[in-house]
Amino acid sequence: MAELPLDQVRTLLAVVDEGTFDAAAAALHVTPSAISQRVKALEQRTGRVLLLRTKPVRPTESGEVLVRLARQVARLERDAYAELGLSGTGEPTRVSVAVNADSLATWFLRVLTRVPEELRLCFELRREDEDHTAALLREGVVMAAVTSSPDPVPGCSVRPLGRMRYLPVAAPDFAARHLGGPLEHVLLDVPVVAFDRRDDFQDGFVRRLTRGRSSASALRQYVPTSEGFVEAVAAGLGWGLVPEAQADPLLRTGRLVELAPGRTVDVPLYWQQWKLDSPALAQVAETVTAVAGEALRA
Repeated sequence: MAELPLDQVRTLLAVVDEGTFDAAAAALHVTPSAISQRVKALEQRTGRVLLLRTKPVRPTESGEVLVRLARQVARLERDAYAELGLSGTGEPTRVSVAVNADSLATWFLRVLTRVPEELRLCFELRREDEDHTAALLREGVVMAAVTSSPDPVPGCSVRPLGRMRYLPVAAPDFAARHLGGPLEHVLLDVPVVAFDRRDDFQDGFVRRLTRGRSSASALRQYVPTSEGFVEAVAAGLGWGLVPEAQADPLLRTGRLVELAPGRTVDVPLYWQQWKLDSPALAQVAETVTAVAGEALRA
């Protein structure tokens, strides 16, 4: 088996991170031709095209594998230097995590407050829908993710966190004006709030009500933040599925009403992370599991 020279793998990572061969050359203090030669040599060694020469450059599927390897090697090197007392700079350990917006708004920030300060961790959180966070793991952009998929990304481990419960709700005035009949009929024509154009969560709820015959109305308000989504529903812009933790206080004060008491939607969440013997990542995983156990349904 051909060995993969780490300098070439690191160069590939630099090109992907910097976006161009010239920028990678400046970051690594070498010439652009040296960058090009290293990438070509790595492609010849692997027998695969690793980069799409676009602006910015993008890794191919094979390139993503090596980019992920480069990030994992860098993570292990930093951990080893820290254990040996060779880091010298006092630079904190950076942990990149993909988190869905609703988890970020309701429970995940508590994780950051629970991680021991002596670990000197700096978190880089990437907000992404729980159905799409696994893609960031595959690309090596993040080292861990809150995801809805129980199937581990290659090179990753997975553990269940619990279920996030959602309630179909609306503002009382909105419900009085628009929701006077059976939900499976009225929800087809009344305004609905969605997170963004990829969000089909409300559509899925209506499909379950109608046994797959229909989706939610085309009258849609797109509000791409968790807090803004809840406020839009409470303001009467449409109905929507709101996390239980956010809905409960507004139900108690009368700003929201449930459309179908007892009809809830539970989304199972999982923690996926790189399979690395990294003390920092292990501590984060334990903390995430503990906080999720307090915040989510079993």
